[in-house]
Amino acid sequence: MSTNQIIVCGTGIVGLAAALGLARQQEKVLLLGPRKPPEPAQADVYFPRVYALSSESKQFLERLGVWDLLDFSRVTPVESMQVYGDASGYVDLRAWQAVQPEMAWIIESSEIERVLHQGVKMFGVSWHDDRFQSLTAHSVKTESGRQLEAALVIGADGADSPVRAAAGISGTSKPYGQMGVVTHLTAERPHGHAAVQWFTSDSVLALLPMPDTADGPQVSMVWSMSNDRAQALLALPQAERQARLELDLLAATEGALGRLTVRSGVFAFPLFLERSSMVAPGVALAGDAAHRVHPLAGQGLNLGLGDVAQLLGILKARPQWCSPGQISLLRRYRRVRAEPVMAMSLVTDGLFRLFASHSAPMVVVRNLGMRLVDRMPFIKRQLIVGASGERSRERGRDLK
Repeated sequence: MSTNQIIVCGTGIVGLAAALGLARQQEKVLLLGPRKPPEPAQADVYFPRVYALSSESKQFLERLGVWDLLDFSRVTPVESMQVYGDASGYVDLRAWQAVQPEMAWIIESSEIERVLHQGVKMFGVSWHDDRFQSLTAHSVKTESGRQLEAALVIGADGADSPVRAAAGISGTSKPYGQMGVVTHLTAERPHGHAAVQWFTSDSVLALLPMPDTADGPQVSMVWSMSNDRAQALLALPQAERQARLELDLLAATEGALGRLTVRSGVFAFPLFLERSSMVAPGVALAGDAAHRVHPLAGQGLNLGLGDVAQLLGILKARPQWCSPGQISLLRRYRRVRAEPVMAMSLVTDGLFRLFASHSAPMVVVRNLGMRLVDRMPFIKRQLIVGASGERSRERGRDLK
């Protein structure tokens, strides 16, 4: 095959980052997927999906040249995290305990997409506004019938990845029987740049700090709850839904931030634990197409950007004669991603199962464990380092 073209299927954050990174490495890259530029931001109006970006992800976006393009009036640093158990358990993590200024940054998905759109435009990335349909040994067929040559296809096309299905990449999928309910809230009290999480007897509630608005302090809510509870909430008329959610929040948080008032739409998405073998000849998956974890640790996008950073490094280091779709390269990519993906899957799934148990001994043990952790500075430093992604700071630095 004469071409070394790499086709990135998927035009969300992970796909855009992959295409921009490849262009910066002077690879021949084509972006395949719908071209839908983010809508202009409005003052005091925030996109419903937000992400907690780790230090490692921040450094990656810096290497892509887009971090400084962000509107920092819409970015909130996380300086501490408080975690409450379902009894007396409590862990207080603060960035300074690990000699760091921040643990993470809360950013709207639309703001990350906006700067990545600017990046791919500045680097002249070819963008085919079409959809993936099928795959052959060295080409991709689009829905419009166009045949595109490719030495490597990167599937960054989401959890229901057509690329993964077409490549026959095996995987496992386990539904949690839960949905993540998201909305933005106006808080009566300042959030103090703290992310707060409550493990209740039947759910996990997280409040993430966001920029203040004219109405007051703002937080973003991610509440993982049973399918039945989430569907019953969403089925209510808007006014009743808002009133019910505000009452439930007051009870769950015990008024930690005072009264919480719903200030945006309420949305929900199903939760899964998914893993795949990530590669096939000429195909590599990244992001949700490759894996999904429970959102209680807020690490889904960080894992996806980690995929891209490692794949870029492996492709850049390959011999000049080596095709980007060489299976040995892709197997190396799978190996280096196996540990962080498995580790995050075990942590999130383990925490979910630990707090899903209602037996009295387990309630005592897990809350006692949290109190012990809160008294151990070394363990707390390790948790902060893990949450911020600092352990992997030296990895994936090949992109300049």
